[in-house]
Amino acid sequence: MAFWRLLARVTIGLLFVGHGTQKLFGWFGGEGPKATGKTMEKLGLRPGREHAIAAGLAEAGGGAMLAAGAATPFAAAGLTAAMLTATKRVHLRNGLWVTNRGYEYNLVLISALLALVESGPGNLSVDAARGRVRSGAGWAAFAFGAGSLGAYAVELLAERGTPAPIAWLEQHVHAAHKAAA
Repeated sequence: MAFWRLLARVTIGLLFVGHGTQKLFGWFGGEGPKATGKTMEKLGLRPGREHAIAAGLAEAGGGAMLAAGAATPFAAAGLTAAMLTATKRVHLRNGLWVTNRGYEYNLVLISALLALVESGPGNLSVDAARGRVRSGAGWAAFAFGAGSLGAYAVELLAERGTPAPIAWLEQHVHAAHKAAA
């Protein structure tokens, strides 16, 4: 059994769950979607509340998937997208070191995520139980590439002033519900 890999996967995954639920629900000393949304607005991510919810869902959902070892490359892709966006919007201008609010920690997390994808989630995982372990250098490259594309999409949405996917989904679900009534 790969105990240390399991420990890394569960620790990193659950910490991401906590980080995401700070945004979504204000748990663990977080501010919740309204206040986090104001911060997102200051970062140029509008509408802020929707970006806060999208980031919270990526972090909490991806973290839960990572901790469980479920669809590990896809979990890592979502988390990588969140970390790359945070790096670009918050940390890059501060330099490398976290002591200056830099992106050092984001790089560590992305590297750990990709290493977990390359090595696979281990025997004690949903992926292994389902016989669907996707691991290796190719899957790690996929996770990084998909995460990079996700972060790039957030940047494009921000530049165009287009709502985050959550806002788009809410608008279309509301319109469909209204049309059906």
